[in-house]
Amino acid sequence: MARMKFPRRYVIVLLTFICTNVCYIERVGFSISYTVAADAINVNQANKGMILSMFYYGYVLSQIPGGWAAQRLGGRRVLLLSFLLWSLICGLIPLDPNRVVILVLSRLFVGVAQGFIFPAIHTVLAQWVPPQERSRSVSLTTSGMYLGAAGGMLFFPSLVKHMGPQSVFFVEAVLGVAWSLIWLKFSSEPPRTDLPKVSMPKVASREKIKALAGGVVAPRTVKIPWRRIIFSLPVWAIVVNNFTFHYALYVIMNWLPTYFELALKLSLQDMGSSKMLPYFNMFIFSNIGGVVADHLITKRILSVTKTRKLLNTIGFVVSAVALMAIPSFGTPSGTVICSSVALGFLALGRAGFAVNHMDVAPKFAGIVMGVSNTAGTLAGIVGVGLTGNILEAAKASNMDLTSSETWKTVFFVPGYLCIFSSVIFLIFSTGEKIFE
Repeated sequence: MARMKFPRRYVIVLLTFICTNVCYIERVGFSISYTVAADAINVNQANKGMILSMFYYGYVLSQIPGGWAAQRLGGRRVLLLSFLLWSLICGLIPLDPNRVVILVLSRLFVGVAQGFIFPAIHTVLAQWVPPQERSRSVSLTTSGMYLGAAGGMLFFPSLVKHMGPQSVFFVEAVLGVAWSLIWLKFSSEPPRTDLPKVSMPKVASREKIKALAGGVVAPRTVKIPWRRIIFSLPVWAIVVNNFTFHYALYVIMNWLPTYFELALKLSLQDMGSSKMLPYFNMFIFSNIGGVVADHLITKRILSVTKTRKLLNTIGFVVSAVALMAIPSFGTPSGTVICSSVALGFLALGRAGFAVNHMDVAPKFAGIVMGVSNTAGTLAGIVGVGLTGNILEAAKASNMDLTSSETWKTVFFVPGYLCIFSSVIFLIFSTGEKIFE
């Protein structure tokens, strides 16, 4: 690696990209395998929503502790331990919809384990990635989520059809353990010599040179400014947008398969490669957003603040329109196009709010990410569970779940949230560092 002159920070970014990829393979895989197993014994929509949302109950519990643990113990170690834990659970727990308690507990603990991952990743990236590479590095890392979701949507329906739902758990466990071994071998603490040289005016202060040379987290003994973080309006702008992003994403990830089967009379197995397009679109647009953001900032076309606001607004507003258009299309192709546009532009918006953690608090990126992702996880609990209850209420009111009109509320709620959140980010966000 040294002979190739390949900076180790690129290896770290690549490994975190694979990390998020595997995490979302697990999430999509469970949704697909459990839905098939639950439908086979006629589990109702509300109970399905309850099981699907249990992951997020565990996930929300460990977001802020995950940021604290990464700050105190180091992101590298926390990533390894959390990955091994959820992988072992997947490998050992049977997928049986009749064994509700076991399923509830297993999804709860998988959620707890995975809740440490994203705060730890942000801590690691804050250590390794300099500001001028921040947008595209974070975008590449998080785009692994969408590529993983796309791969899961393409591969798992056929696997379930030919080898049964339990086979998905085995594949997920193998992938998790494999990544853990690779991370253990190739990751390390960031040596200062790996950071890129940055040309600076002679009048620049030593502290500014240090800041631009690399995003360094605070020493593990530094007191975390919890009160300032909790009451910061720019942080709340990130929090609100994180909630909305994940509400829309989790509703589509968990309920779009049901929408296809009930309203469009089409199973995932019959959709071919088109079922992966929404998530593949997220992968593409996430990286486009990162490259565009870094270009606008490094070429001084726009300030960091204006860049974040521009991309966030474009992403969320276009996504809102596409989400609310989904029920208007009564065909699979129209639904795929709308959901692809919605998720693609949501991913573009991550070059706004998601990278903003490192702008406002580079030394406490893992902590702020933990606070922000707590809201994102609550969106999973609220969105996935609420959608199941909306559908059950519609069914109780003798509304036809096979009609796309019945699903309007399901898609209009995240659409309105996208518009609201984009306005909040426009008003309150900043690209300036506010936590030293």
